[in-house]
This record gives sequence, C-alpha cells and structure tokens, in this order.
Amino acid sequence: MAGVRLGRGAKRAPLGFCAKVALVILLGLAFIVIWSIFSAPSSTVLSSQRSSFDEIFDPDASPAVEKKKEVGESKKRNPSSPPKDRSGNGNGRGRGAPEKEKKEGGIEEKAAAAVKNETREAEGLNEEEREWGEAKAKVEGLEEAVEGEGGMDEDMEDGVDVNPEEEEEVDEEKSGGNKKNKKKKKKLGPLFDPGARYNWKLCGGRHGHNYIPCVDMEGGHRHHERSCPRMPWMCLVSLPQQYRPPPPWPERESKIFYKNVAHPKLSAFIKTHSWLNLSEEYLLFPRQQSEFKGGAQQYLNSIEEMVPDIEWGKNIRVVLDIGCTSASFGLMLLEKDVITLSLGLVNDQTDLAQVALERGIPAVMANLGSRRLPFPSGVFDAIHCGNCNVPWHSSGGRLLLEMNRILRPGGYFIISTKHGDIDNEEDATKHGDINSEEGMSTLMASICWNILAYKVDEVNEVGVRIYQRPASNDIYELRRTKEPLFCQENDKQDAAWYTPVKSCLHKVPAAIEQRGTDWPEEWPKRLETFPEWLGDSQEKLTADHEHWKAIINKSYLNGIGIDWSNIRNIMDMKAIYGGFAAALSSQKVWVMNVVPVHAPNTLPIIYERGLLGIYHDWCEPFSTHPRSYDLLHADHLFSRLKNRCKQPVVIVVEMDRILRPGGWAIIRDKLEILNPLETILKSLHWEIMMTYAKDKEGIIIAQKTTWRP
Repeated sequence: MAGVRLGRGAKRAPLGFCAKVALVILLGLAFIVIWSIFSAPSSTVLSSQRSSFDEIFDPDASPAVEKKKEVGESKKRNPSSPPKDRSGNGNGRGRGAPEKEKKEGGIEEKAAAAVKNETREAEGLNEEEREWGEAKAKVEGLEEAVEGEGGMDEDMEDGVDVNPEEEEEVDEEKSGGNKKNKKKKKKLGPLFDPGARYNWKLCGGRHGHNYIPCVDMEGGHRHHERSCPRMPWMCLVSLPQQYRPPPPWPERESKIFYKNVAHPKLSAFIKTHSWLNLSEEYLLFPRQQSEFKGGAQQYLNSIEEMVPDIEWGKNIRVVLDIGCTSASFGLMLLEKDVITLSLGLVNDQTDLAQVALERGIPAVMANLGSRRLPFPSGVFDAIHCGNCNVPWHSSGGRLLLEMNRILRPGGYFIISTKHGDIDNEEDATKHGDINSEEGMSTLMASICWNILAYKVDEVNEVGVRIYQRPASNDIYELRRTKEPLFCQENDKQDAAWYTPVKSCLHKVPAAIEQRGTDWPEEWPKRLETFPEWLGDSQEKLTADHEHWKAIINKSYLNGIGIDWSNIRNIMDMKAIYGGFAAALSSQKVWVMNVVPVHAPNTLPIIYERGLLGIYHDWCEPFSTHPRSYDLLHADHLFSRLKNRCKQPVVIVVEMDRILRPGGWAIIRDKLEILNPLETILKSLHWEIMMTYAKDKEGIIIAQKTTWRP
C-alpha cells in the first residue's frame, strides 16, 4: 500500500496553458522537418536534371523486359551513333555509375534515383562530355521541343479553356439549417494510373486484322453511319499473316505487299480491273493505267482545257476526291503540288481507301448520309467525284447542300460519269422520294451553281461537268424559286461532329473580317501568308511556324534516330495552326492534322494554309483502317483531354491500331502523364527509343513492334 501511495503521490501536476501551446508548436515543427526530409519535392527531383542535352545514352534492346545490372557495371555504346537517353530526366549516367533494377514507367522515379547517384555521376561527366560532344548539335532541338509550352496554362489553348470548371452543389450547414451552394471545381485530368497493370488480348469474334471499330459490325457488315462500341475498346487488332513494312516512298506508290491489304472482296475486284495487277507478293499499279480509260494524266489535261482558270498547284491546292477507287487522280495531282484527300465511303466493301493509304496517298473513311462530313465550311478549293454514282439529287439534294457547305466560295465541283449524260443516268435511277423529271441541272440551278463546262471525253469515255460555287450572294437574288431555304444566321457552319446535314443553303460570307471573302494566296505562298481575317492571331501563327520549324530542323529530322525515308503517312493528333505539318512541307511526307472537337476551332486556318485536316474526338476510334500511319505526333494531347475520356488508355490502344509495325510515335506532354504512359507503351512491347525531360515537361520517342498477345 505504501508503494501505491508513493506512486500516486508521484503524479505530475497538470501542465499550464502556455506549456501546452509550446509543446504543440514543437511537435508541429518536428513534423514539418521530418516531412521535408522524407518526401522528395518535385523541385528537389528536377534540380538533379541537366539543363542541357549533352549526353544521351543507348536505350536497352528490349524495353518490355526488365534488366538487372550489377553495381559498377558500365554501359556499352556504339561510338558511331549518338548516345540516347531512356532515363526520362535528361540525365546521362557516368561510366561506372551503378544502376538499380529498372521499374516500368518511371520518368519521375528515375529522376529520384538520379539524386542519390548525383555524386557518382559527376565523376564520369567530363569524360562523357568529351566523348559525346558532337551529339549535342543533333538533338539540341529537343530542349526547345520540351520547353515549347513552358509557363503556359495547361488548360488554355488559343485563349480558350479546354478544361472548363464545372459547378457542383455542396451542402453547408448554417444557422441550424441546410443550404446548398454552388462551387466551381476543376476536375482532375485523365491521368493514367501509375500502379495499373495491363494484360492485353486480341480482338475476338469476327474482328479481323482490318477491323475499324466505329465502322465495322459483327458479321462483316458495316454501319450506315458512324457508330462506336458502347464499351471502351481495349483489345488489340491482329496483324495479317506475313505482314511486311511498305516499301519506301516513292516506290510504294506503284507497288505494295498484297498480304498487307488482302481480303476476298479485294481479290475479286483485282480480277475485273486491268489497272492493278497481282504479281507474286506484290500488288502493282501500272503508271499509265487507272480507272480512267485513257489514264489519269489525260483526264487532268481534259479538265484544264475545259476551264483554263483551274491552275493546279497554284490557285487550286486542296482537293477532296469522293469515292476512292485507284487514287490515281490524287496521285497525278500530287505531281502538280496539289494535296488530294481521298474519301473512302463506308459502303465500299473493297476497302480501296486502305489500299490508297498503303500506297502513301491521303485517305480517310466517311459516309455520305444524314450527317455532315467532319470538315469545316468553305475549305476545299475543288471537289471531285469521278465515275460518280452518288445520288446527289436524293432527299431534296441534301448531299449536294453538304458539298456547298464544305466547298470554298468560288470553288469548283468536278463530276464525271461513264455514260456521258448525267441527267439521263439520274432519271434511270429510281428513288422513292424523287420525281423522275428532277435532274442534276435543276438542282444546280436551285443553289445557283454555275456550269462552266461540259464535255464528253472520247478517250476516257466519260462525261465531265465542271460547276462553280458562287463567290458572292448577289446571284441568289435571281433565283426563280426560294427552295432550298437559306440557313439561319445563327447556324454554326463549322459544327461537323455528329451534326445532321441540314436541307438549307449557306450564304457566302460577305464581311471583310469573315473567312471566305477572299481566295487564298497561290501555293506555296499561302503556307506562310496569313489573311487579314485572322486579325491578332497572325502573330501567333508566325511564332508557331518558327517554333515548329526550329524543332523539326534541329531535332526531329536528324537527332532522334528516325529513318525518314520510311516515313510517308503522318498524323498530328492535336494540331493547332498546322505548324508541325508546315515545317515538314519540304519533306516527302503528308500530314493529317487532327483538331480535337473540344479544342478551339483552328482547322479552317490549317486549310487556309493549304494543308489537310479533320475533326475528331479522341475518346473514340479514328475512322481509318489499321496500320494506316507511319508516324504519330502527339503534342500535349493527353493533358488537353481532361474531363473528356472515361478511360484515357483507349487513346493508346487506338494509337496501336492505326500505327503500322515499325512506325514511330513522338509524344510530348507533362511528366505526370509521360511516366505512366511509358509503362503502358512497354506493356504493348513498344520500344522506348529515347526519353528526355526538363522541368515538368518531357518527350517520349517510341517505335511499335510486331508483337501481338
């Protein structure tokens, strides 16, 4: 009992208020010190990165396989090639620097490891600088590429917030009652889960190696309109047996590997057409033969004779060719500096658009139906429909009104048929909602398109008519009938994503500040001459053009290991002003500029410069065949898709579908996105050829392999 009383008597007196406050402050300071030591802030990690790109080390041979290296083991390099860096932080490792086991994905993790090895790296730094001093000139443009958006708001693009704030209701208790207040909250972006693991599988069922998710249906049939799967598309499209990379340009324009595009309906088509020949493993396209009996060159000469004002490669630069057959029309125009986009119709079961892309000719899949084509208004200098079987006069001429929307004011509409007499051919075609007396001439008169010339080409055995869209609204006052009605002034002509075709006539822009009042400069001057309707944006375009020209010349063409002789079809997955494509205009490539539907509408500017482009929502598959492109360029695509895609990994799956084996991807973005993205690419067995990072920006250069699960 005495011991108990003694223990109780030894209890301390309660602490005073001041003592408690002092104790809390001491504990808080201790917590802050401990937190600052054990949590590596981004500034600490980034401080370890080099401010230059002097050393780039060779990548591992297989990025999908983790390798272990013992401490003190030195990396072997090929002195004939510039060093490459896969560390993702801009830091090269010195000789003899120890390496820990690599982790998948790890741009920021590798940077953190580099801090620990900072001292050891410094020992080999001077030797590396001497050995690889010449490599800097080849890749110094990557620094500019990474710094391209430094200091910019990642949610702002061309002055528009592409990731707007959304209001949400928050319950707050005030004075004993509940009150709902609306607060603006910026959602987190679709950043990839760094801890996710992916087990890929091939697309099952009847989804073969030519599968287009939003076009093809089960059973080999096709949708009449674009219709995408309800669930995110997460399987990989298989490869054709004996697939081989296409020959380099220009060899591929005249021959391709038949196994790459083979299917039964194409085989049947080849047997009935003389302008393409199957010779052993190649599908050949004789240069003097085409779907036009006298050849495409004779056909072009005939058009020039009919309308001398059509100057190919000068005032006519961008052409839409409806109904992709042999694509010889666009191929011949290419020699005249005309870029022609072949529109492969979804009801073409022969898949000639895929053949055109394999040959290196621009093409895209679309449908002439109830929806607008994914192009802006008034952008094509000319539209061509050869051997045309499109029922332009059906549904009150709705399809022709869509041509009126996308054709530039003063632009040309060239149509040819095998029978020579368009009206008689139409009268012979019965449609449930069309009177037999209604023909093309009546329809053209109702929209005031002027027929410039009509000729039956004896050599090609086709009848050719050339129409011109009005360049002003004055002629509309002379219409005998007010049908079709004019579209309302508030109608958004450039709205073209899942937008129904309207049975109304769009007027020609009249105000000087409006796009379409003046014809662009002749090519190639229009590439770098910006019209007055751009206003203050002219300075932005000039800066953008110089920015991309420097990156292309200093880095992309020479410093990242791409053999450009094997590159023909390129896609810029998030184009703004077309600066990337313009900088490549002197190369033997073509670029499909994709403007995301949620981004500012800069696609008309791209066409004004004489380049190609299309609207698209990257939360859905793209309307093209598998293995269509040789190179994909994604500049801050993922960071601009916040609040858009439920599963952003579907974008990577789509990139894998549309990029051919051996094709390249250049991806620039935030480090927080590139880190897990590298993991995804490795899970697809893509080779990570080079990574580089500076501050919070980075770049990944990867190459797709032939691996399939």
